[in-house]
Amino acid sequence: MFAAKNELFTRPSGAAYEISRSLRFNRPDSAYLTRTPATTTDRKTFTLSFWYKQGSLVDEYYAYALFIVRSAGPTYFRLTVTGSQSGTPLQIRCEDSVGIDVQTTQVFRDPSAWYHIVLAIDTTQATAANRVKFYVNGAQVTAFGTATYPAPNADTNVNTTVAHEIGGSTFTGLEYFSGYMTEFNFIDGQALTPSSFGQTDAQTGVWGPKKYSGSYGTNGFYLNFSDNSNTTAATLGKDYSGNGNNWTPNGFLVSAGVNNDSLVDVPTSFGTDTGVGGEVRGNYATLNPLLAVNNTAQTYSNGNLQITDNGSGSISGFGVSTIDMPSGKWYVEATVTAIGTGATFGIWQLPILATTTFSSQTNYRWYSVDGKIYNASGATANSYATWGTGDILSVAVDMDAGSVTFYKNGTSQGSAITGLTGSWVVGFNPGGSNTIFNANFGQRPFAYTAPSGFKALCTQNLPTPTIGATSATTANKFFDVSLWTGNGSSQSITNGGFQPDWVWTKTRSTVQDSRLVDVNRGVSQALFSQLTNVETTESTGITAFNSSGFSVGSGSSNGNGVTYVGWQWKGGGTGVSNTAGSITSTVSANTTSGFSVVTYSGNSTNATVGHGLGIAPSMIFYKPRNQVEDWLVYHVSIGNADALRLNTTAASFGASAWQSTTPTSSVVYLGAGSTAQTGYNNVLYCFAPVAGYSAFGSYTGNGSTNGPFVFTGFRPRFVMMKRYDTSGTNWQMYDTSANPYNVTGNYQTANLSNAEEFYATMDILSNGFKLRNVDGGINGSANTYIFAAFAENPFKYSLAR
Repeated sequence: MFAAKNELFTRPSGAAYEISRSLRFNRPDSAYLTRTPATTTDRKTFTLSFWYKQGSLVDEYYAYALFIVRSAGPTYFRLTVTGSQSGTPLQIRCEDSVGIDVQTTQVFRDPSAWYHIVLAIDTTQATAANRVKFYVNGAQVTAFGTATYPAPNADTNVNTTVAHEIGGSTFTGLEYFSGYMTEFNFIDGQALTPSSFGQTDAQTGVWGPKKYSGSYGTNGFYLNFSDNSNTTAATLGKDYSGNGNNWTPNGFLVSAGVNNDSLVDVPTSFGTDTGVGGEVRGNYATLNPLLAVNNTAQTYSNGNLQITDNGSGSISGFGVSTIDMPSGKWYVEATVTAIGTGATFGIWQLPILATTTFSSQTNYRWYSVDGKIYNASGATANSYATWGTGDILSVAVDMDAGSVTFYKNGTSQGSAITGLTGSWVVGFNPGGSNTIFNANFGQRPFAYTAPSGFKALCTQNLPTPTIGATSATTANKFFDVSLWTGNGSSQSITNGGFQPDWVWTKTRSTVQDSRLVDVNRGVSQALFSQLTNVETTESTGITAFNSSGFSVGSGSSNGNGVTYVGWQWKGGGTGVSNTAGSITSTVSANTTSGFSVVTYSGNSTNATVGHGLGIAPSMIFYKPRNQVEDWLVYHVSIGNADALRLNTTAASFGASAWQSTTPTSSVVYLGAGSTAQTGYNNVLYCFAPVAGYSAFGSYTGNGSTNGPFVFTGFRPRFVMMKRYDTSGTNWQMYDTSANPYNVTGNYQTANLSNAEEFYATMDILSNGFKLRNVDGGINGSANTYIFAAFAENPFKYSLAR
């Protein structure tokens, strides 16, 4: 490798709207921008629009300043992110001393992607709630924990001739923002909607920025932080609205190195990666404070790019990247700013265990300060150079070859270490002794050029997903959730635009059995997930599968005034004969989304049956249709010698259902005494993982409200989980239709006929989910759980949630 020289940036022609830079705000630097308007203008009507990415999530009460107007008196205007990761949640709050206090119920603690915020104030409105409107990622927020609105025609403190500040409050000195901002628009004299600043992408269906083209008004301004030639009001703080309302930066640096606050981490993806860093634009990896092992052992700063040990010497933890590496070639640098004993830098295999020690992880490759390479078995025979303060460490991860190479100051420390499988993340272990690492995933120029073909860890460089990249392949064309209220007659229920081949319905408001129908058995043949019953003919239940959903009749799926949820999966349409196994089956398979419906009859021998997916399924639901028997569930994380029962709270148990043999890319193994008995007509629902769309795995609970973070590689639409190490816990199912914002708590229970319940359980995030409750059903200390998750969007395109 050779030292990188100048930053390269080529803007492709014909591309969509592009944001070139963001500004990093670091709380310890007291970083903020300030401007004092020369004249007072419209104090009743204005709009703020900006994009931000949350930095560290501190465990103490803070108000992170987004936009502040305050003088030495009791008058003020404040837009803040208020709270912390644990304790008071991070919620957005708008206050003005004239009588505004509006605080969201929704929490904002997803540090892995970008949020778009629009605040529109118009005190001339007759309806109180219309005087303060708040939008996140293009959608209006209507649920508030606190909602105090100003009197009609009240004059706010905005647009007065006192200091206006972005990212900090010099009045209190305690409200400095931690994170990134870009595309900051202020419109003086108009209350606008998000459509002036953003639009839904026609291909991905995800909200994104667009250039504001209207008038700004006298005190209006537009900051995009694109000029990083200096830190003056005429460069970094330049107003691009044409008004010349420049802002004075304070506490920022644009010089090369770890303290550079002008980065190419932005909410639009474009550019070509040549390996020098600081080039391609997109959402970059940072360290993930939601996945810190032993959160008391380290702190995060500098936009979650700096990890600092607490210096106790007795405990240690580690932090890992927000983007995982299941495939591709990736290059990451780490500058050692301070060093102690025991520090390591390297990669860790997912899943990360939510324990108090890094050494309990099952698989890793660490380059230690002592010059040795460590894995879960201890030190290997490798003897590399030792390192210390000022050194720059690098890792080149080739997941296509399953190997990793370590570098010190641009020099390879030996041949590639091979044998990597699965998905890995980059990690930093400060070692419990005052170590400080500064990570660079490519959001600024690298100190050394990456090896040929290796790229920065950025969404722009992630592979184009099979599902989610085009309007024809968005996730809701393969799986979707529909909510409806019954009318006691008949109605059509719509989804994202596909004819489903498996529909699972459940009541939300009353006690009633759930119903499962599929294309092979017919829409009138219902099974019940909480019962052992045989299938039942219901002519007035689900009556048809339609091109964009399904129809319900006057029966149990459409009771007058009853609310329902319907989960729907797309298979392959009408089932076809499959002879891949020793038993011929009828299969409706969708190889794109990894789902199939399989029906067959047993013959009382150890047998196989074809599933039609082309890759091995990771989860299978089995039910005999004509026998009073349990549902059996195969899950890859439990193994082929065990099973779970969907209709009970039982733990996993030794079962002959799968012949102790893992499914292959073509067949499922069936046991003579269970899943292949003579006289049993059976159905299987088979699922194979698809990157960016579905995930099937396990996690270990920690019994904390700061629970495990589970990578999925996408923003989930649906999550199902079950504890399997002991009996007594239910199958819980969560979806974003019932939970439009975090904290997610409305859930259904597969093994019960109860109504929907609420228990503040988890945050559904841009790249996975985070447990937020100590309940043993989802996060008991040292308890083990399986999960299944399906996507709303792949992480390549996701916004923060």
